Amino acid sequence: MRIDALQYCNYSEKIFRQWREAQLDAVHVTIAYHENFREMVANLEEWNRYFERFPSLIFKGTTAADVESARDSGRTAVFFGFQNPSPIEDDIGLVEIVHQLGVRFMQLTYNNQSLLASGCYEPVDAGISRMGKEVIAEMNRVGLVVDMSHSGNRSTIEAAEISSRPIVITHANPHAWHPALRNKSDDVLRAVFQSGGMIGFSLYPHHLKGKSDCTLESFCTMVAQTAEKYGVEHIGIGSDLCQDQPDSVVEWMRVGRWTKQIDFGEGSKAAPGFPAQPEWFEDSRGFNHLHRGLLEVGFSAAEVDLVLGDNWHRFFRENFSAINS
Repeated sequence: MRIDALQYCNYSEKIFRQWREAQLDAVHVTIAYHENFREMVANLEEWNRYFERFPSLIFKGTTAADVESARDSGRTAVFFGFQNPSPIEDDIGLVEIVHQLGVRFMQLTYNNQSLLASGCYEPVDAGISRMGKEVIAEMNRVGLVVDMSHSGNRSTIEAAEISSRPIVITHANPHAWHPALRNKSDDVLRAVFQSGGMIGFSLYPHHLKGKSDCTLESFCTMVAQTAEKYGVEHIGIGSDLCQDQPDSVVEWMRVGRWTKQIDFGEGSKAAPGFPAQPEWFEDSRGFNHLHRGLLEVGFSAAEVDLVLGDNWHRFFRENFSAINS
């Protein structure tokens, strides 16, 4: 299997065909950053139109079996996720509704404090809120995966302790490799992995050592060191690819509706837009380079398969369904 556990591209037939060139069997796509419930539904409507227009390339995925169907039919299964809990508003009943609509991942925060937890940009991490504990329990019940990619350290560790099912970081890298604010400390990684969870390594330049100039060897060596330290079964790819998006979109991602000011996030004020991708991962076809690079740093062919998708496939199989379903 080949699975990318996070993208937010300006989707088109070109990108869907690149998915096929990359032999991607599944992609987790973001359908909400700051949207409320009804706005998120409008994004689902847009995806339904994609599925109608390109049925030979993509279809909606909701189970691990859909990944297998995608591989067998030469298509890509598209799985939905939120980078913020804003679509459930302040209504815990919407957790089950969004799962019924096909959503399979939900971050508890996007950089800032939410009703559920603290984001990684907050000066004080207050941990999981009272509502957050209840929402985690409901997410566990229905099979909506807890994603802590943009959350603070304390909030992430508490989420791992509170959740009865594994939690994930779909797109980030180890802080020890590159000390970006969004990258994760050893304590956080340990908590996630002890929960049975996973990390998807990010190819977003602000998360990379050397940023846009990061080499394939450096990235793959980081993957190998993480596997050696924590076990190869806990790791995958979550590229955070934002291909073909205009710079105005990164402003929406960072600012949303919570401020009138421009928030530059992890970029500098001199370069507020999207950074250039490394030349070896300009689009999803970079998975072919990753396959070669991982072999070159010492992974076996079977281990490369685990990293590039088989681990995520196993995780989908174990965590997308309701308890006792």
